Amino acid sequence: MRKGRNHKLIREHELCLVTGNGNKELAEKIAKCINVKLGVVNVTKFSDGETRVDIEESMRGKDVFIIQPVCYPVNDNLMELLIMTDALMRASARTIAAVIPYYGYARQDKKVKPREPITAKLIANLLETAGIDRVLAMDLHAASIQGFFNIPVDHLSSIPTVVNYFKRRGIGGDNTVIVSPDVGGVVRARSIANRMGSYLAIISKRRTKPNEADIQEIIGSVEGYKCVMVDDIIDTASTLVKGAEALKEHGAREIIAYSTHPVLSGDSVQRIEDSVLKEVIVTDTIPIPAAKRNKKIKVISVAGVFGEAILRGFEQRSISELFH
Repeated sequence: MRKGRNHKLIREHELCLVTGNGNKELAEKIAKCINVKLGVVNVTKFSDGETRVDIEESMRGKDVFIIQPVCYPVNDNLMELLIMTDALMRASARTIAAVIPYYGYARQDKKVKPREPITAKLIANLLETAGIDRVLAMDLHAASIQGFFNIPVDHLSSIPTVVNYFKRRGIGGDNTVIVSPDVGGVVRARSIANRMGSYLAIISKRRTKPNEADIQEIIGSVEGYKCVMVDDIIDTASTLVKGAEALKEHGAREIIAYSTHPVLSGDSVQRIEDSVLKEVIVTDTIPIPAAKRNKKIKVISVAGVFGEAILRGFEQRSISELFH
């Protein structure tokens, strides 16, 4: 350093947010929450369908957070994330964090039968190879996916957001039962039940093939109670609707559902519309097109959670404090 250099002129690290086409609305909400403008990045396609990324401002020395869920169209959004990462690395960004509201390919997180891939691990490898330094994700399908990475992973939770939403609406207490749709979701359901002062029930099911399951029994009493089914993903909604029917048959007074990620593929919206469910609450981790919205589906935003987590990560402060 030259003698007499003014240290005040040394530029501090700069926070930058960018997004692809995965969920621009959520990215704009997050940027507004923390009063940061989105970086100018154009993500388009060549005539043959290849993804083209054009970053129109300097990224040199910046701490960049890419906001991009791996949702429908899954492969396009994944490639956008990888190519944006490569572009930012070559543009000399100081650090690159992937903010992945919905981590696609997570449902294949282990081998259940021979010759199956573990796609959740494959995606982790791709992100690291591309140049990601850190990952922020919400409600991973399995918490163990964090262990697939050799870089820091901040696993955010939507539970405080939805519990506050329920409490504002007067839902909870000892007239409500929180229902896990399977044994694997008990930890999530118990956490919500404890925060809301409600009872817990579990639906035991046998999965016959992907996106299909047979309800076998309900563990716990639901007769006369308002039931809240909680899950991380609604895909075809087949299991959700069957679970709601089983709860109704066992005497549930009213049934609503909550899920973090509204994948809503195929005829899922029509199934929900025709079901005994009173309403289905989801977050905005995945955008829901107008054609898939109806009166039963209500969306709450988790932009504030992501915004605060991004700021805390940038400022090297605790993120776990958000969920105490």
